[in-house]
Amino acid sequence: MGTIADLKREAEQHVLYEKDPTTKIATITFDRLSKHNTATIGMRARFAELVFKANIDNDVKVLVIRGAGDNLGSGGDLDEHGDLYLNPQPGDSFLVDLEIDDPDVKYPPPGSFRYLHGLTDFYAKARSGNRPLQEFKKISIIEAKGYCYGWHFYQCADADLIVSSDDALFGHPAFRYAGWGPRLWQWADTMGPRKFMEMLFTGRPFSAQEMYDCNFVNKVVPRGQLEAETAKYAHACSITRPLDVVVVQKTFMELYKQHRGEYMGSLLTGFVEGMLPAMTDDRPNDVNLGKDSTFEQGIGKVVKGNDLNYPPEWRLSKKGREG
Repeated sequence: MGTIADLKREAEQHVLYEKDPTTKIATITFDRLSKHNTATIGMRARFAELVFKANIDNDVKVLVIRGAGDNLGSGGDLDEHGDLYLNPQPGDSFLVDLEIDDPDVKYPPPGSFRYLHGLTDFYAKARSGNRPLQEFKKISIIEAKGYCYGWHFYQCADADLIVSSDDALFGHPAFRYAGWGPRLWQWADTMGPRKFMEMLFTGRPFSAQEMYDCNFVNKVVPRGQLEAETAKYAHACSITRPLDVVVVQKTFMELYKQHRGEYMGSLLTGFVEGMLPAMTDDRPNDVNLGKDSTFEQGIGKVVKGNDLNYPPEWRLSKKGREG
C-alpha cells in the first residue's frame, strides 16, 4: 500500500486546489471521475491538510468544495478500506490510515477492542479528514450534486452552507452494512432527530428537496444553474464583513456547536463504531461488516447487491432507482 506520504502524493491528482487572492475565494475539487469521486485514504488526508492550510492563509476567506463531473462524491473507497478490515494482506495495517509510518509502532491485534476503536476514534479528529470543516474558521460552501454519500455526506453536515442541484441524493451506504457513520451526532443535529432516524433505520437516501425541507440544505436549483448559484453565494460571503469578523463569527458558531455536543458526539460515535465486532446476525444472510464470509466477493459488490432488496425509490444507486 505504501506510506501515507505516497498516498497523499497520489491523491494530488484527485483533490485539486486553487485560490484567487483578489476575491479570497478558494476551491477544492474532488476529481476521481472513474469512481464517482470516491475518497481514498490519501484523498482524505490531503483534504484535511488543504482545509487546515486554507484556515491559516490570509488570502482565503471562503472555501468552496465541489466535485468534478456529475457527483459531489459517493463516499469513501469501499474496496480500499474494506479490504484493510476484512482481507488484510501481509504488510497492510491501519497505521497508514492513522498517518504513522514508524516501523517500530505495533498496531493492536485483531480481536482486541483497540483493533477497530483505534481507527474509529481517530475518525473523531479533524486531522483524519472526516471533520476538518468543524475547525475551519472561514466560510465553507458545499456545491452538492448527484451522489452526496458517506464521507462526502460528512462534509455536507459540517459545512456552513450547502447549495444543491435538484438531482442530489444524500445518505450513507454504511447504514445498511454497519449501522452508523462518524458524523451521527451532527447529522441528527442538522437534519433533526425525526428525519435522521428515518434515514438511519431505512438506509434510504434523501432527495435535495427533502434535505431542504428539513433545513439541511440552504438552496436547491436545477443542475444547469448550480455553479452560478454557488458562485453567487461565494461572492456574497466574500464581500460582507472583514475576515477577522468572519473568524469571530465562526468561533461563536463553533462554541455553539460544542455546547450542543458536536465533538462529544464524534467521540461517542467512535466508541459505537468500535463495537462493530460484537454485533450478531438475526438471519444467516444478514449483511454484517463484521462477518468475513459475507464480503468474500468484495464490499462494493455486496453493497450493490443488497441495494436491490429495497424498493426502487429507496435504493442508493441512481441506476437502481430507475427500477
